[in-house]
Amino acid sequence: MLLASLAVFGFSVHRRRDKLLLSQRIVTLPADGGWRSIGVLRLASGRKIVAADASLRRHSIVPNRTVELPGGARAELRRDDGQDVVEIASPVMPGSETLTLAYKNVATSVEIHFVADDNDTFGDGTPDALRLHSTADRLAFRNWLAALADTAAALPSSRVPREIDDCAALLRWSYRGALHAHDEAWQSGQPFDALPPLPSIEQYAYPFTPVGANLFRVRPGPYAPGDPEDGAFAQFADAQSLLRFNTFFVTHDLRAAKTGDILFYRQLEQNSPFHSMILTGSGHNWAVYHTGPIGREGGEVRRVTLDDLLHHPDRRWRPLPENSNFLGVYRWNILREDSR
Repeated sequence: MLLASLAVFGFSVHRRRDKLLLSQRIVTLPADGGWRSIGVLRLASGRKIVAADASLRRHSIVPNRTVELPGGARAELRRDDGQDVVEIASPVMPGSETLTLAYKNVATSVEIHFVADDNDTFGDGTPDALRLHSTADRLAFRNWLAALADTAAALPSSRVPREIDDCAALLRWSYRGALHAHDEAWQSGQPFDALPPLPSIEQYAYPFTPVGANLFRVRPGPYAPGDPEDGAFAQFADAQSLLRFNTFFVTHDLRAAKTGDILFYRQLEQNSPFHSMILTGSGHNWAVYHTGPIGREGGEVRRVTLDDLLHHPDRRWRPLPENSNFLGVYRWNILREDSR
């Protein structure tokens, strides 16, 4: 069992030893990455916990400041309607922790058990624990996905990762990279020289996800226990599988699209009919895609403005509702917004 010590430090001094109380001592939560209250923290004497001006130390809990706990959980102490409420963001992996909260010379603890969560709210095959629950995490994912796609388009062909050999491979590389912890170890294996100044998602970091390293669903049906072990997810997925099992339709109107969304096409006269482009830029005004093989050449990553795409000389590539080859704007399943 992991032990996390979180301390609240105040400045007033009381002569008599007080007792620190938490309304719950044993808590069971789903390991789904969501935030939940686990109880009210108070002093038995009724005195107010004074911590607003305290400094944050490792394993300390201070109002409106997030503290990282072992195993990926996070904790906060929030003042809510006059009460000090302890909130926990579950990790996405099952496990247990003992959380110790201290104030001055008194302390209390709570056992927290995080159990596997197999819920799939939208029935799209993606477990809720894999979905990004916070607005900040969803934005971080979008920005990283777009930044990585733009980076691939800006690199000389000799530096583009070899795995990017078609449009689906570009999606997989960008998606996986967006979910990484963007530390020095990760950067050392990448083709670019410097990291963009972007925050990473906090809910989890690849490959420590609810489905491990096999991020992409490759068969139909809602999520079920055992899916990560029996082949429902894989590290490889072609464009059609990404379309059908990993994204959802949003619109045919580009004005409703967002950065990081995907344009999907179906060109039946080609050997590989499904094609994709990633929307990038601050106003999602660019599209990045891989051409696929061109003759005997391996093809390349390209970046085009949406305006140029809308006026493409070949009407089949115009992202317009009247173009039957344009399937529409799609969004990753992990960005579906729930009620958290």
